[in-house]
Amino acid sequence: WAYAKFKTNNFFTKRLTSNFDLHVCQINEVRGLLGSLTEEMPSFLSDATIRRFLRARNWSMEQATKGLKETVKWRREYRPDAISWEDLAEMENEARRTHVADYLDKNGRSVLVVNLPMQSKVSVKEQIKHLVYLLEYFATNSADEQDDYVVWLTDFRGWSISSTPLSTTRETMHIIQNYYPGVIAVAIPFDPPRVFESFWKIAKNFVQPNMKEKVKFVYANKPESLKIIADIFDLDTLESSFGGRSTSTIFDINKYTERMRRADKMRGASKYTNGK
Repeated sequence: WAYAKFKTNNFFTKRLTSNFDLHVCQINEVRGLLGSLTEEMPSFLSDATIRRFLRARNWSMEQATKGLKETVKWRREYRPDAISWEDLAEMENEARRTHVADYLDKNGRSVLVVNLPMQSKVSVKEQIKHLVYLLEYFATNSADEQDDYVVWLTDFRGWSISSTPLSTTRETMHIIQNYYPGVIAVAIPFDPPRVFESFWKIAKNFVQPNMKEKVKFVYANKPESLKIIADIFDLDTLESSFGGRSTSTIFDINKYTERMRRADKMRGASKYTNGK
Protein backbone atom coordinates (compact mmCIF):
# COMPACT_ATOMS: atom_id res chain seq x y z
CA TRP A 1 0.00 0.00 0.00
CA ALA A 2 2.81 2.41 0.92
CA TYR A 3 4.62 1.63 -2.34
CA ALA A 4 1.44 2.19 -4.35
CA LYS A 5 0.89 5.50 -2.56
CA PHE A 6 4.50 6.49 -3.29
CA LYS A 7 4.04 5.64 -6.99
CA THR A 8 0.82 7.68 -7.13
CA ASN A 9 2.40 10.69 -5.41
CA ASN A 10 5.47 10.39 -7.63
CA PHE A 11 3.24 10.32 -10.73
CA PHE A 12 1.42 13.51 -9.72
CA THR A 13 4.71 15.20 -8.76
CA LYS A 14 6.16 14.41 -12.18
CA ARG A 15 2.96 15.57 -13.86
CA LEU A 16 3.00 18.88 -11.96
CA THR A 17 6.67 19.35 -12.79
CA SER A 18 5.95 18.57 -16.43
CA ASN A 19 3.09 21.10 -16.53
CA PHE A 20 5.28 23.70 -14.86
CA ASP A 21 8.06 23.16 -17.39
CA LEU A 22 5.53 23.35 -20.24
CA HIS A 23 4.12 26.62 -18.92
CA VAL A 24 7.60 28.10 -18.56
CA CYS A 25 8.27 27.19 -22.20
CA GLN A 26 4.97 28.78 -23.24
CA ILE A 27 5.77 31.97 -21.34
CA ASN A 28 9.16 32.16 -23.03
CA GLU A 29 7.57 31.47 -26.44
CA VAL A 30 5.07 34.31 -25.95
CA ARG A 31 7.87 36.58 -24.79
CA GLY A 32 9.65 35.84 -28.06
CA LEU A 33 6.50 36.55 -30.08
CA LEU A 34 6.13 39.93 -28.34
CA GLY A 35 9.58 40.95 -29.56
CA SER A 36 10.66 44.49 -28.67
CA LEU A 37 7.44 45.16 -26.73
CA THR A 38 9.00 43.42 -23.73
CA GLU A 39 11.71 46.10 -23.71
CA GLU A 40 9.14 48.88 -24.09
CA MET A 41 7.06 47.70 -21.11
CA PRO A 42 9.26 45.37 -19.02
CA SER A 43 7.34 45.92 -15.77
CA PHE A 44 4.01 45.11 -17.34
CA LEU A 45 5.19 42.23 -19.54
CA SER A 46 6.53 40.20 -16.64
CA ASP A 47 6.34 36.41 -16.46
CA ALA A 48 3.39 36.79 -14.06
CA THR A 49 1.43 38.93 -16.54
CA ILE A 50 2.17 36.64 -19.48
CA ARG A 51 1.16 33.62 -17.38
CA ARG A 52 -2.09 35.36 -16.40
CA PHE A 53 -2.98 36.06 -20.04
CA LEU A 54 -2.07 32.50 -21.05
CA ARG A 55 -4.18 31.02 -18.27
CA ALA A 56 -7.14 33.25 -19.15
CA ARG A 57 -6.84 32.20 -22.81
CA ASN A 58 -6.70 28.49 -21.99
CA TRP A 59 -2.92 28.44 -22.57
CA SER A 60 -3.26 29.42 -26.22
CA MET A 61 -0.02 31.20 -27.07
CA GLU A 62 -1.59 32.77 -30.15
CA GLN A 63 -4.55 34.20 -28.23
CA ALA A 64 -2.42 35.32 -25.28
CA THR A 65 0.05 37.09 -27.58
CA LYS A 66 -2.77 38.82 -29.45
CA GLY A 67 -4.35 39.94 -26.18
CA LEU A 68 -1.07 41.23 -24.79
CA LYS A 69 -0.33 43.22 -27.96
CA GLU A 70 -3.79 44.81 -27.83
CA THR A 71 -3.30 45.60 -24.14
CA VAL A 72 0.09 47.21 -24.79
CA LYS A 73 -1.52 49.44 -27.41
CA TRP A 74 -4.26 50.42 -24.93
CA ARG A 75 -1.74 51.05 -22.13
CA ARG A 76 0.29 53.36 -24.38
CA GLU A 77 -2.76 55.55 -24.86
CA TYR A 78 -4.56 55.25 -21.50
CA ARG A 79 -1.46 55.08 -19.24
CA PRO A 80 -3.15 53.14 -16.37
CA ASP A 81 0.19 52.77 -14.59
CA ALA A 82 0.42 56.56 -14.21
CA ILE A 83 -2.98 57.03 -12.55
CA SER A 84 -2.63 57.91 -8.88
CA TRP A 85 -5.03 58.56 -6.03
CA GLU A 86 -4.56 62.31 -6.57
CA ASP A 87 -5.82 61.98 -10.15
CA LEU A 88 -9.24 60.70 -9.11
CA ALA A 89 -12.19 63.02 -8.65
CA GLU A 90 -14.62 63.25 -5.71
CA MET A 91 -12.85 60.41 -3.96
CA GLU A 92 -14.52 60.77 -0.57
CA ASN A 93 -17.80 59.79 -2.20
CA GLU A 94 -16.45 57.55 -4.98
CA ALA A 95 -14.26 55.47 -2.66
CA ARG A 96 -17.24 54.78 -0.40
CA ARG A 97 -19.10 53.65 -3.51
CA THR A 98 -16.28 51.50 -4.95
CA HIS A 99 -13.26 50.41 -2.89
CA VAL A 100 -10.84 47.67 -1.92
CA ALA A 101 -12.13 46.07 1.29
CA ASP A 102 -9.91 45.96 4.37
CA TYR A 103 -10.48 42.20 4.69
CA LEU A 104 -9.78 39.15 2.51
CA ASP A 105 -11.93 36.15 1.70
CA LYS A 106 -11.29 32.66 3.11
CA ASN A 107 -8.77 31.96 0.34
CA GLY A 108 -6.80 35.14 0.99
CA ARG A 109 -8.17 36.91 -2.07
CA SER A 110 -8.72 40.67 -2.24
CA VAL A 111 -12.28 41.97 -2.26
CA LEU A 112 -13.62 44.75 -4.50
CA VAL A 113 -16.78 46.23 -2.97
CA VAL A 114 -19.23 48.21 -5.12
CA ASN A 115 -22.26 49.94 -3.58
CA LEU A 116 -24.48 50.69 -6.57
CA PRO A 117 -27.31 52.27 -4.50
CA MET A 118 -24.90 55.10 -3.67
CA GLN A 119 -25.10 57.82 -6.31
CA SER A 120 -21.87 58.62 -8.15
CA LYS A 121 -20.87 62.28 -8.34
CA VAL A 122 -18.60 61.94 -11.35
CA SER A 123 -18.94 61.27 -15.07
CA VAL A 124 -18.86 57.78 -16.56
CA LYS A 125 -15.38 58.58 -17.89
CA GLU A 126 -14.18 59.28 -14.32
CA GLN A 127 -15.91 56.15 -13.01
CA ILE A 128 -14.06 54.04 -15.60
CA LYS A 129 -10.81 55.75 -14.64
CA HIS A 130 -11.41 54.82 -11.00
CA LEU A 131 -12.11 51.20 -12.01
CA VAL A 132 -8.89 51.04 -14.05
CA TYR A 133 -6.98 52.50 -11.09
CA LEU A 134 -8.29 49.70 -8.85
CA LEU A 135 -7.62 46.98 -11.43
CA GLU A 136 -4.07 48.26 -11.76
CA TYR A 137 -3.79 48.15 -7.96
CA PHE A 138 -4.91 44.51 -7.90
CA ALA A 139 -2.68 43.47 -10.80
CA THR A 140 0.36 45.15 -9.24
CA ASN A 141 -0.20 43.97 -5.68
CA SER A 142 -0.96 40.39 -6.69
CA ALA A 143 1.68 39.94 -9.37
CA ASP A 144 2.97 36.63 -7.96
CA GLU A 145 -0.45 34.98 -7.61
CA GLN A 146 -1.01 31.80 -9.63
CA ASP A 147 -4.82 31.98 -9.74
CA ASP A 148 -7.59 34.56 -10.01
CA TYR A 149 -7.30 36.71 -6.92
CA VAL A 150 -10.17 39.21 -6.61
CA VAL A 151 -13.73 38.70 -5.37
CA TRP A 152 -16.01 41.34 -6.90
CA LEU A 153 -18.90 41.97 -4.48
CA THR A 154 -21.63 44.34 -5.70
CA ASP A 155 -24.64 45.57 -3.75
CA PHE A 156 -27.51 45.73 -6.26
CA ARG A 157 -30.28 46.75 -3.86
CA GLY A 158 -32.12 49.73 -5.25
CA TRP A 159 -30.55 49.20 -8.68
CA SER A 160 -32.07 50.89 -11.72
CA ILE A 161 -30.95 51.10 -15.35
CA SER A 162 -29.55 54.58 -14.61
CA SER A 163 -27.21 53.04 -12.01
CA THR A 164 -25.24 51.18 -14.68
CA PRO A 165 -26.19 52.05 -18.27
CA LEU A 166 -25.67 49.27 -20.80
CA SER A 167 -22.87 51.19 -22.52
CA THR A 168 -21.00 51.50 -19.21
CA THR A 169 -21.46 47.80 -18.51
CA ARG A 170 -20.10 46.95 -21.96
CA GLU A 171 -17.02 49.14 -21.48
CA THR A 172 -16.43 47.81 -17.97
CA MET A 173 -16.53 44.19 -19.11
CA HIS A 174 -14.32 44.95 -22.12
CA ILE A 175 -11.61 46.39 -19.88
CA ILE A 176 -11.79 43.64 -17.27
CA GLN A 177 -11.87 40.76 -19.76
CA ASN A 178 -9.41 42.05 -22.35
CA TYR A 179 -6.90 44.18 -20.44
CA TYR A 180 -7.06 42.53 -17.00
CA PRO A 181 -7.99 38.91 -17.72
CA GLY A 182 -7.51 36.44 -14.90
CA VAL A 183 -7.88 39.07 -12.18
CA ILE A 184 -11.50 38.42 -11.14
CA ALA A 185 -12.03 35.08 -9.40
CA VAL A 186 -15.73 35.43 -8.69
CA ALA A 187 -18.32 38.18 -9.21
CA ILE A 188 -21.23 38.33 -6.76
CA PRO A 189 -24.25 40.49 -7.64
CA PHE A 190 -25.93 40.78 -4.22
CA ASP A 191 -29.72 41.03 -4.06
CA PRO A 192 -30.47 42.43 -7.55
CA PRO A 193 -34.13 43.45 -8.03
CA ARG A 194 -36.43 41.55 -10.38
CA VAL A 195 -36.06 44.19 -13.09
CA PHE A 196 -32.33 43.38 -13.29
CA GLU A 197 -33.13 40.01 -14.88
CA SER A 198 -34.14 41.68 -18.15
CA PHE A 199 -30.98 43.82 -18.10
CA TRP A 200 -28.81 40.75 -17.45
CA LYS A 201 -30.27 38.91 -20.45
CA ILE A 202 -28.75 41.62 -22.65
CA ALA A 203 -25.64 42.41 -20.61
CA LYS A 204 -24.46 38.79 -20.45
CA ASN A 205 -23.87 38.96 -24.21
CA PHE A 206 -20.81 41.10 -23.36
CA VAL A 207 -19.56 38.49 -20.88
CA GLN A 208 -17.15 35.80 -22.05
CA PRO A 209 -18.02 32.15 -21.19
CA ASN A 210 -15.27 31.77 -18.57
CA MET A 211 -16.42 34.98 -16.89
CA LYS A 212 -20.08 33.89 -16.89
CA GLU A 213 -19.05 30.85 -14.86
CA LYS A 214 -17.65 33.20 -12.21
CA VAL A 215 -20.91 35.14 -11.73
CA LYS A 216 -22.79 33.96 -8.62
CA PHE A 217 -26.11 35.65 -7.85
CA VAL A 218 -26.96 35.92 -4.15
CA TYR A 219 -30.35 36.87 -2.73
CA ALA A 220 -30.87 37.95 0.88
CA ASN A 221 -34.20 36.11 1.12
CA LYS A 222 -32.86 32.82 -0.23
CA PRO A 223 -30.85 30.88 2.39
CA GLU A 224 -29.47 28.47 -0.22
CA SER A 225 -27.89 31.34 -2.17
CA LEU A 226 -26.57 32.94 1.03
CA LYS A 227 -24.50 29.78 1.45
CA ILE A 228 -22.35 31.10 -1.43
CA ILE A 229 -21.41 34.04 0.79
CA ALA A 230 -20.71 31.76 3.78
CA ASP A 231 -18.51 29.48 1.64
CA ILE A 232 -16.40 32.37 0.35
CA PHE A 233 -16.17 34.76 3.31
CA ASP A 234 -15.45 34.63 7.01
CA LEU A 235 -18.79 36.04 8.19
CA ASP A 236 -17.14 37.64 11.23
CA THR A 237 -15.20 39.99 8.94
CA LEU A 238 -17.86 40.55 6.28
CA GLU A 239 -20.14 43.56 6.75
CA SER A 240 -23.72 42.87 7.80
CA SER A 241 -25.13 44.48 4.63
CA PHE A 242 -23.82 41.45 2.70
CA GLY A 243 -24.98 38.88 5.24
CA GLY A 244 -21.90 39.02 7.44
CA ARG A 245 -21.57 39.51 11.19
CA SER A 246 -19.03 42.34 11.31
CA THR A 247 -20.13 45.27 13.47
CA SER A 248 -17.59 47.59 11.84
CA THR A 249 -19.66 49.72 9.47
CA ILE A 250 -17.58 52.90 9.32
CA PHE A 251 -15.56 53.43 6.15
CA ASP A 252 -12.48 55.43 7.21
CA ILE A 253 -11.60 57.55 4.18
CA ASN A 254 -8.40 58.83 5.81
CA LYS A 255 -6.98 55.36 6.43
CA TYR A 256 -8.06 54.25 2.97
CA THR A 257 -6.38 57.29 1.38
CA GLU A 258 -3.12 56.47 3.18
CA ARG A 259 -3.35 52.87 2.04
CA MET A 260 -3.84 53.79 -1.61
CA ARG A 261 -1.10 56.42 -1.52
CA ARG A 262 1.33 53.83 -0.16
CA ALA A 263 0.37 51.49 -2.99
CA ASP A 264 0.86 54.30 -5.54
CA LYS A 265 4.32 54.96 -4.17
CA MET A 266 5.28 51.28 -4.37
CA ARG A 267 4.32 51.06 -8.05
CA GLY A 268 5.84 54.44 -8.95
CA ALA A 269 2.59 56.28 -9.64
CA SER A 270 2.57 58.53 -6.57
CA LYS A 271 2.11 62.27 -7.03
CA TYR A 272 1.75 62.95 -3.31
CA THR A 273 4.43 65.36 -2.16
CA ASN A 274 3.78 65.75 1.57
CA GLY A 275 6.54 63.36 2.43
CA LYS A 276 4.26 60.36 3.05
